Amino acid sequence: MNPEQIVASIDPQEVVDLALALGNIDSPTGSEGAAGQFVFDWLAGHGFEPRKYALVEDRFNVAAWIHGTGGGYNLVYNSHLDTTLRPDATWSARDPEDPLYHSAWVEGDEIFGDGVVNDKGPMAAFLVAAKAIREADYPLRGDLVVSAVAGEISREPVDEFQGPGYLSKDLGARFMATHGVIGDFVLVAEGTGFGIVGIEPGKAQFKVTVLTDTPRYYSPYLPRPTSLVDAPNAIVRTSAVIAAFEEWAYAYQLSHTYESEHGRIVPKASINAIRSGYPYSLTSAPQICSFYVDARILPGANPLDLRADLRALLERVGVEGAVELILYRPGFETRGAEPLIESIRRCHAQTFAGPPQIVADPVTSMWRDTNAFIELGIPAISYAPRSASHAARKSLKIADLVDAARVYARIAMDLCNRDRAPRLPLGAHLNRDIAAGVAARQRT
Repeated sequence: MNPEQIVASIDPQEVVDLALALGNIDSPTGSEGAAGQFVFDWLAGHGFEPRKYALVEDRFNVAAWIHGTGGGYNLVYNSHLDTTLRPDATWSARDPEDPLYHSAWVEGDEIFGDGVVNDKGPMAAFLVAAKAIREADYPLRGDLVVSAVAGEISREPVDEFQGPGYLSKDLGARFMATHGVIGDFVLVAEGTGFGIVGIEPGKAQFKVTVLTDTPRYYSPYLPRPTSLVDAPNAIVRTSAVIAAFEEWAYAYQLSHTYESEHGRIVPKASINAIRSGYPYSLTSAPQICSFYVDARILPGANPLDLRADLRALLERVGVEGAVELILYRPGFETRGAEPLIESIRRCHAQTFAGPPQIVADPVTSMWRDTNAFIELGIPAISYAPRSASHAARKSLKIADLVDAARVYARIAMDLCNRDRAPRLPLGAHLNRDIAAGVAARQRT
């Protein structure tokens, strides 16, 4: 069979059925085991020899190879098994048990489900593509690796929330790669609207604690009126800090926006959790309140600079408090990915009427597992179908999912059969020029 016959052999219904089967396995971050086992069994059942890679026994990654004969580029396809919302997440969603977060179904010409959109639909597409190549016994010179990983969606140990169940990226793609699952290039199949994305921000997370210097007033004795900053209640005092934070966050994203040939990053910062007092003991004003900040940072940025900004914010508002860096994960811009990018462009043109889509800023301003591979010196690109409304509707066009399988098959057969050229090692230090450029722009 030639490449176009292999592409034509891809069964659209098989792509849909696999996406539905994966999407109907509820696998929020921390509970990926059943989904991982399904992928492992599916691969074994179709003649692959899959392997598991586990830092934590029940949260493993899965990879399988089509081994090349030698001389071609080695390509890894990657998607993640975990989904965004646990059914017990009652303090982050109005309806955490909404079926949209935990199941999948077809309605008209679309396939619905948070797990399908992020990220099992693209996973199903490249799995079926690899199966078609393998069953046709099509010769590849380089290795084709398909992989499904745990822990892409952030769930991080903090305060009393510790242990393996709160790990994410440390046990996912990065662990798998450091234990042998690598290639010359990685294609992360996660929603870009079929745009080519080669840059992602890092992240820094902070715990900001506001303290009062007044007695722990029993409610009947609370002095009023006071300003927000002078309030004896730490929750009230924190509200003044939050207002100042919102102003800082907007200025931060404007001054740190960065644009490159691989996309534009608009790094945003947001307060996404807050703790103070106890709901079962409401008779006295708390003296301590903490809020938790997720900040996206440019490749090469120093998170201690943001810590200094937040400390200065507390001082400017005029409240006592502390700022603690609780997480740092660097971001990267890919280097040396030109052969992969060229292959994607060629194969995209064979599959679609127009060129790859222009990618919206939020798509290049989020974390993806490209960072885990680029940090290890492996050029990585994100390229996959995307929901028209990623935040709310959570559906993919069936035609897009099927076309994804076709274009992934073409990319693998194209890139893995191109002469493999040696390349110089790529280090994380190459991303420092981004931070230097932003700093220079701010000085002017």
